[in-house]
Amino acid sequence: MENYRDGFDEGNDLGSIDFDMLVRNLEDLTKGEDTLIPVFDYQQKKRVGSKTIKSASSGVVIVDGTYALHAKLRSLLDIRVAVVGGVHFSLLSKVRYDIGDSCSLDYLIDSIFPLFRKHIEPDLHHAQIRINNSFVSSFREAIYKLKCKSEAAEDILLMLFKEMKLNRYFIEMYLRPPSASEEARINDWIKVRQSGIRYYLSLGDQRIVDKNFIIRPKAEFEVGRMTLGGLLALGYAVVVSYKRASKSVDNGNVSLSLETIDTLGETFMVLRGTNRKTVGTEALKMGINEPWITKSYLELILERKGVPRLNTPPLLPNTSLTTSQDRMIAAPRPIRVPPNLVTRLEDLSQPWTRSPTKSKMEPIVATWHFISSDPPQADSSTIATTDPSSFRDTVKLAPMPDSYDLDRGLLLAVQAIQALLENKGFPVIVGIGGPSGSGKTSLAHKMANIVGCEVVSLESYYKSEQVKDFKYDDFSSLDLSLLSKNIDDIRNGQRTKVPIFDLETGVQSGFKELEVSEDCGVIIFEGVYALHPDIRKSLDLWIAVVGGVHSHLISRVQRDKSRVGCFMSQNEIMMTVFPMFQQFIEPHLVHAHLKIRNDFDPVLSPESSLFVLKSNKQVAYQDILKILDPAKFCSSVQNFIDIYLKLPGLPTNGQLTEGDCIRVRICEGRFALLIREPIREGNFIIQPKVDFDISISTVAGLLNLGYQAVAYIEASAFIYQDGKILIEVDHLQDAPNPYLQIKGVDKDAVAAAGSMLKLDGSYTTKSYLQIVLERLPASGRGSGGIHTQQAARLQELVEFIQSQGSSSASESSPIREVSPVEGVIEDMQSRIRRLERWHTINTVLWTFLMSALVGYSLYQRKRQ
Repeated sequence: MENYRDGFDEGNDLGSIDFDMLVRNLEDLTKGEDTLIPVFDYQQKKRVGSKTIKSASSGVVIVDGTYALHAKLRSLLDIRVAVVGGVHFSLLSKVRYDIGDSCSLDYLIDSIFPLFRKHIEPDLHHAQIRINNSFVSSFREAIYKLKCKSEAAEDILLMLFKEMKLNRYFIEMYLRPPSASEEARINDWIKVRQSGIRYYLSLGDQRIVDKNFIIRPKAEFEVGRMTLGGLLALGYAVVVSYKRASKSVDNGNVSLSLETIDTLGETFMVLRGTNRKTVGTEALKMGINEPWITKSYLELILERKGVPRLNTPPLLPNTSLTTSQDRMIAAPRPIRVPPNLVTRLEDLSQPWTRSPTKSKMEPIVATWHFISSDPPQADSSTIATTDPSSFRDTVKLAPMPDSYDLDRGLLLAVQAIQALLENKGFPVIVGIGGPSGSGKTSLAHKMANIVGCEVVSLESYYKSEQVKDFKYDDFSSLDLSLLSKNIDDIRNGQRTKVPIFDLETGVQSGFKELEVSEDCGVIIFEGVYALHPDIRKSLDLWIAVVGGVHSHLISRVQRDKSRVGCFMSQNEIMMTVFPMFQQFIEPHLVHAHLKIRNDFDPVLSPESSLFVLKSNKQVAYQDILKILDPAKFCSSVQNFIDIYLKLPGLPTNGQLTEGDCIRVRICEGRFALLIREPIREGNFIIQPKVDFDISISTVAGLLNLGYQAVAYIEASAFIYQDGKILIEVDHLQDAPNPYLQIKGVDKDAVAAAGSMLKLDGSYTTKSYLQIVLERLPASGRGSGGIHTQQAARLQELVEFIQSQGSSSASESSPIREVSPVEGVIEDMQSRIRRLERWHTINTVLWTFLMSALVGYSLYQRKRQ
């Protein structure tokens, strides 16, 4: 809706929105007609043109904006969604913390968001879907910056200066709370950035400095001018303000900016990107390596000019705020009132649109403390920093008392690493433990991207004989002696060889050298048993992660059981489905320095969604090669068996569907849980792509809870990808023709690939389970819907799972009978190897043929 402004912004003023034009545009689209929508430029503060919206482009139009649920629009909307919370709620919490409990929540809302209660909140109650957004800030998709003075990169800038066409001008202000002291506690300040007629607000100096990198989270949100006026009226003071002029160019990997700060009278060059290694590599390519500046512009200004005294705040830049401020009622005296003198706001009954405020604001930057380990101390007093070598082994981190969500936990983990490096020196060895599917690997790699270090999975230390017994979650499966040697080598600053485990063959395939130096003094070990006493004693930082897909499976089982009239606690389900976790993993997690709750829901979260187009039209191999980037092309072959488990008694809509079942995949000798609860939109299947390895004992636990294997699919998949698009050609055992799937996170790129392969008009959104079941004759189906030919083979597999799962906690027998099902799995693996050889030969032949054709064509042209 922001493009429908018809005048200067007065803080989301209702009168600045051209509702008549928006209504006409929506009516045109409703009638199936194309329409022209306006384009508003915030730097020029006016409309600059229009663009055409095709009525038949997708069939769906989303109206997004503060007044999207206004009465003038509601009759034209089919679905009404209201979102509250987020940083909006966090600002209210911070203001209430800063000024105390002397004001009511309504007063604070009227002061900071004066239009909310009168013009916005009433419309939200008409929503059909209500969402409370708890997101505040996240380092999951952080921005990595390298900054230096422009003189250090003068040659580079001269070459790129002509390409720098994007000019932006900002005014940045820092507001000190009314209860602040003379001390410069910049993490308590509120930052407001003005760009044209838009205002953006963030809480505190939320950033991490690691070596030369400045790492910032996504923690900024747009506010109106009246919000800034309201904060000033409540007693906040602008303590620092400056103008920043920016000229930028983007090369696709990073953006390079020239930023001039008027207060400093200096120009800086800034490299920005979303990947740390890419930003560092681009800097090296440009020949810029020093000196980097890690201080913020605020810190540089405070260093040069000092912190203004409380009674002499600096003047604002030349911006007209008086109109907004004059409307404000005089604020109460900014003195904190003890919480017990008034009723706490969260104890009052509030509408759902008012997210409950916190009585205590958590500090944006937490403080890690060290405690003495010899002799042990009862308290967590902070130990003064001394020579790291003199007390490295005598101090350790004091555990954080609470558990945290994934975003805050990621920040705290990085801060802990920095505290260890500063106080104890390198190396810092981190262990991340937790159940399968909890998010350990994702967290480890996000930390590694921020810190710039290596991640070692404990799966690399599997013993081949244990893997053949499917004992992936048994502590005895790990080569503890080799792991201990690697950790000792790292601890002593020596180069060490870390094993590489081939999960397909079940044996170690080699080693890779690993060395921790002062440039990168951190190493992360992640795995189910990373916090086992025999391992964690050698680690500096212990992190426990719970939740994620692990919790999702438990909740799914609990839901299924309740639907058939059997109520089980999550603890009972955990003991059956994850027996090793409760006995041998969970007891170690309580000792972690940092405990993280991963609230990620694989079905509801859009983070992992894939756009999929599926067709059974035949496509030649060379046509697939043409649409993939040859520089990034790679291919593989997989054979897999999918088993569908269903609880008897669950209601179904006639035919068995994927949503009724839990799908377990056996691939390369491993068991994985596949969560696929797709949304079908037109030709697209939009699905979460979440697969996580499980133990054979987990599958056995599901069978022991009453789940039955009701369907079975065996297939071979040829996979071709280039990092942007993945094309999978699946040969189903019970289908005469292969199916082709195009997958990617970019919907337009997937659609374009389908068009290039001439698949338009041939798509299907049916699952493979539907396709296979529809092809089976009614006379050939068993009681579970599976063909009688496959029923015996499936029964063998189920019996094998139950026998192996029940004995997974016991010691492996040195002499083991070979099960017929193991022969099936070994046969699958040998077939994979044969298919891969065939695939390699096929690739070489096609490459040779194409080269010959191109050469012949050039020869013919030359003759002509």
